[in-house]
This record gives sequence, structure tokens and C-alpha cells, in this order.
Amino acid sequence: MSKEKLRKKLINLRKANFNDQGISFIQFKSILKKLNFKKNINIGGYYPINSEIGCLDILEKLEKNNFKISLPITKKNHDMDFYEWSFQNSLKISYQGIPEPNIKKKVFPDVLIVPLVGFDNNKFRLGYGGGFYDRYISKLSNFKKVLTVGFAFPFQEVKNIPINKYDKKLDFILTNKGIIK
Repeated sequence: MSKEKLRKKLINLRKANFNDQGISFIQFKSILKKLNFKKNINIGGYYPINSEIGCLDILEKLEKNNFKISLPITKKNHDMDFYEWSFQNSLKISYQGIPEPNIKKKVFPDVLIVPLVGFDNNKFRLGYGGGFYDRYISKLSNFKKVLTVGFAFPFQEVKNIPINKYDKKLDFILTNKGIIK
């Protein structure tokens, strides 16, 4: 099945099966603990849209535990960067309809929470097709190590995601049912 057909099928499945049950903060924190991440690191998150599994509760708890958090700002050339954000700050709506930080202090996350449309057991992800996250992970990896954690519902798993040379494998995939290893 082509990426386009698989993407459409999975987005429809996600909309039909969306529930408000998010990922446990304890599960996410266990990954950070296992990998010896200390406070004061920067966690890049996302603002959920289109029935994506949420990460805002986790980001809020991280911020209360003295982690720095950031959100992406997308640009028209399929590029994006992450910018410092706090729950005390307002957001603006981007040209794509996604809430993003008003404050323009660019940061380079140590841990990146990645939204996805689908994933496979090899930890490859299917996104919306713009390549924003694959490009960003590639760009960031050129000068620092970044831990990538995909957030998804278990029903978004498929046998195989069609991949190409630009697709980036994630380090972990976390669902509301547990960690995909």
C-alpha cells in the first residue's frame, strides 16, 4: 500500500477511534530516567491536532518539574524549528492552523516528542507527508544527539511502514498501553 493510501486510512481510523486517554506521565518519565536525563534539559513537544494523541499534560508536568519545554514553528519550505514555550505564554495560530509559540527564542531539544499517523514494530513512523519531522531530526542530529519518542494510539500500528532514505527511525514509540520496543 502506498504511503498516501496508508496515511488516509490511518487518519480515518484515528478519527473514528480517538479517545481522550493520553499517555501516562510515569511511562514517559521512566524513559527519561532509564536514559539518565536530568532536569533542565529541553523537551520538544507538539500541540495535538486532527485527533492526535495528546502530550500537553505531560509537557505541563515536565514544566512543573523544572524541565524546559518547546513547540515547533513550521515554515513554508517544509522546514521547522523549535522555540521555547511555557504554559504561562500565549500561542498564535500558524498558517497551517496549528498553535505555536509567540516568543521566538529558538532552542534545540534534547528529547523530541513526535506525533505520528502510523508506526511499525521497527519504530518507523508515517506522518502527514510534509517531511517536517524527518528533516528536523536529520538537521538536529548533525550537531547533537536527540532522543526521539513517538506518541500514538496502539491501533495506529501497522505491519510495515513504506520507507525511503529520508525517513528517520524513532528511538521509542509510546502508546497509552505501553512502550513499543
